[in-house]
Amino acid sequence: MSMRLSTVILPYRRWHEGGRAAWQRAEELGFHTAYTYDHLSWRSFRDGPWFGAIPTLTAAAGVTEQMRLGTLVTSPNFRHPVTLAKELISLDDISGGRATLGIGAGGNGFDATVLGQEPWTPRERADRFAEFVPLLDRLLTEDGKDGVSYAGDFYSAHEVRNIPGCVQRPRLPFAVAATGPRGLRLAARHGQAWVTTGDPKLYETGTPEQSRQALRDQVEKLGKACADIGRDADAMDKILLTGFTPDRGRPLGSVEAFVDFAGRHGELGFTEIVMHWPIPDSDFAADEKVFEQIAMEAPAHLC
Repeated sequence: MSMRLSTVILPYRRWHEGGRAAWQRAEELGFHTAYTYDHLSWRSFRDGPWFGAIPTLTAAAGVTEQMRLGTLVTSPNFRHPVTLAKELISLDDISGGRATLGIGAGGNGFDATVLGQEPWTPRERADRFAEFVPLLDRLLTEDGKDGVSYAGDFYSAHEVRNIPGCVQRPRLPFAVAATGPRGLRLAARHGQAWVTTGDPKLYETGTPEQSRQALRDQVEKLGKACADIGRDADAMDKILLTGFTPDRGRPLGSVEAFVDFAGRHGELGFTEIVMHWPIPDSDFAADEKVFEQIAMEAPAHLC
C-alpha cells in the first residue's frame, strides 16, 4: 500500500470563525482524510469552545467534495450503538459515502464521568468495547425490515431499523484503535483499518527508537490476531496518529524531517500518517506554513 497523509482538525473553533475554512483548506491541500476527535471536551481545551464531532463532520461534508471524513476516535464513554448507528448512516449519506468511523475503547477523563457515572475500570472498558463494536457492525450492516435485536450485559437493541443503510457497502469502514489483545482481536475481525498512537509509557522518557520498536511489536501482534482468524494483515490499513510519541512535534519541523519520520514508520507497515492541524499555544503548535508545505510536498517522497 502507498503511504497516505491525513490530518485531524480539533473542533474548537466556531464554524464561521475559522472552522469551515480549515476543512476546506484541508481538501485543497490534498489530505486523504480529515478527522476530528469525538469527545465532549478534551484535556486543556475543556475550559474553552468545543463542538460536537458528528455535526462538525456533517457540516464539513457540505463544504468538501472528495476528501474522506472521520472520527478519531469515537468511544462508548458517552455513546450508544443504536443512536450512533443512525448518526453514522446519516453522515455517510450526506457525505456521499466518504465517512470513516475511528473507534476505540475510551479512557479516563472528562468523557468518562460527564454523564454522572463512576469511571469504568480498564476491564469494564474492554468488556463494553467487546459488545459495542459487534453490535454497531450489525446495526450498520443489517438494514432489513426485520430490524436488529440484541440483549447483552451492557447494551440492548430491539427491532432497530436502519433503512436504507450505508452508502458504502456493506457499511462504512471501521478504523479500530487498539493495543491490547482483546482490542486487537476486535480490530482483526471488524476493522478495515487499525489505529494507534504508539506506547503512551514512552512519551515522557522514551526515545524515538524505543517508540518504533513498540510500534513494531504492536504491528506484529495485530498480524497474529489477523492470522488467528485467517485474515491477511498486510491488506489492512494501519494508521498512526502522531503527536503522542517521543518524536512529539519534531516531524513537523520541515518537509525533510517529516519524510524521514513517515518513511521510518512506513517500514513498520503503516499506510497512513495523521498529523494535527496546528493550534497555537497548545501541544499541537506548529508553523502553519511548514505544515502546508509538508501536506503538498511530502506525499511525492512517500511510497
